[in-house]
Amino acid sequence: MSTGPDDDHTPQPATQQRRASDHGDRRQHERKTRHDQNTPRYLDPGDTVFSLWGRVIMARYRRIAAAATRHIIQRPLHIGVSARIFHPEPGATGLRSKNLQYLEESIAQWVMSRDVLVFMIPTVNTEGLLHPSNIRLRDYAKHLDGLVLQGGADVSPQSYSEVPTRPEWSGDRARDMYELELLHEFVEAGKPVLGICRGCQLINVAFGGTLYQDIATDVPESLAHVNDDYDRNRHEISFPAGSSLARMLHGQGSRLVNSIHHQAVKTLGRDMSVEALSVPDNMIEAIRYRKAPFVMGLQWHPEFHRAGGVELLDCTGILDNFLRVARETRF
Repeated sequence: MSTGPDDDHTPQPATQQRRASDHGDRRQHERKTRHDQNTPRYLDPGDTVFSLWGRVIMARYRRIAAAATRHIIQRPLHIGVSARIFHPEPGATGLRSKNLQYLEESIAQWVMSRDVLVFMIPTVNTEGLLHPSNIRLRDYAKHLDGLVLQGGADVSPQSYSEVPTRPEWSGDRARDMYELELLHEFVEAGKPVLGICRGCQLINVAFGGTLYQDIATDVPESLAHVNDDYDRNRHEISFPAGSSLARMLHGQGSRLVNSIHHQAVKTLGRDMSVEALSVPDNMIEAIRYRKAPFVMGLQWHPEFHRAGGVELLDCTGILDNFLRVARETRF
């Protein structure tokens, strides 16, 4: 028996496509269902692998950045202090026959009062016969956060191209050379420097300035800037217009400082500005190098002033500014 067209059960092409499409839809639905069952419900349904990984990477970055910030804030500052130098005495025995380098306790404790670590920086001898070293002073500038130049022996007139007018004012040329190199390494590294008494004078000389070899001789009408009272010898200071030192000290009532120096800044070095003057003789008492974040010299000894005291100028504002710049420039 013959069959007509209606009896033909062979699927037509369109029907095959629909069935294939339906089958594909079912498989896609099954895959989506399995994905939905395996995917945590707290995820955004619109997430892709790329968006998810993007957020993971950002979260890791924020965690690393937060840890680095905590390290920067919490790690104590490392402040170097230049060494005083004791040269061997002729005919001496024992320690006095050796080169000694030391740190005055008061300056170390003043800096440490702000919870920082203090390191005395020794001289280096790369050509020593006994113990040569590859360490340079620039290595200290690289690894420390700031430098304090402490007081001590006179700056040698040779360091500013003069001849000593009296033998006792010949100063310590060896220490000058060591500290001048140390100062320039810290300045080049962008680290802050605070010079105290001799340190103030050395900063001025480092940038081409000169000194009065002896105030009483060179400026006889001046105050007695040193006498047997040592740190009990005092005078007032004034701040010229535009002094950044005045801003650091927040307009304190007392402007009385100790005076323990027979030398002082004479002509200013290049790019130096005057930050304070003695009253009434107008000797330069503080200077600042304008082309660095913080390079300042104080002619008086702030470490002998009591923090929070009212009799003498409270100098903790200067220390705080020095340390603030040290933290900002430490890397």
